Amino acid sequence: MAAEPDILDELRQLRARVPQLTGSLAASVDGLVLAHDTPGVDPESVAALTAAALGVAVRMADATGQGDLRELLVRGVHGYVATYAAGSTAVLTLLAQDRVNVGRLHLEGRRAGARIGELVDAEAAARPPGRSSVKLARPAPRTGAVRTRTTRAPRTAPTPAENRENTREN
Repeated sequence: MAAEPDILDELRQLRARVPQLTGSLAASVDGLVLAHDTPGVDPESVAALTAAALGVAVRMADATGQGDLRELLVRGVHGYVATYAAGSTAVLTLLAQDRVNVGRLHLEGRRAGARIGELVDAEAAARPPGRSSVKLARPAPRTGAVRTRTTRAPRTAPTPAENRENTREN
C-alpha cells in the first residue's frame, strides 16, 4: 500500500499529541492491518477484533436509528479502546491509558481518522478499475420469518386493585 508510510507517520504524530496513547492501528473494515504503532500488542489480532466489534456496532447503530457509525468506545479496568471511522473503507483504533482525557482522545482520534480516511480513499480512487475495496456498508437485511406481536389474552386472575375492591364489597 503506497499510503502506508503516510498513515504510519499520522499514527506516530497522534501518539506525540496524546501522550497517554499506548498504541494505534489503522485497518480496513474487514480486519486487515494498514499500519500500526502498537508495541506489545499483536496488530493482526486487534485488527480482527476491531472488525468484529465494528460489525456489531454498525448493526446496533442501524437498529436503533442512530445512523452511520462514527466511533466506538470501550472502557476496561486498565484503559480505553476507541475506534473511529476513517473514510469509507478503514478504521482507526486507539489504545489509551485509563488516565487519558477522553475528550482529547475523541478530538485527536476524529481528526486523525479523517486524515487517514483521506489517504486510504485517495489510494482506493487511484486503483485501476476492476479492483474493488471493501466498503463500510449496512448489514444485510434479515431473512426468514418476520416476528409479529400478538394481542394478549384478557387477564383471568383479578389484579391486586380488583382484589381490594372485592374485599371491600364483601
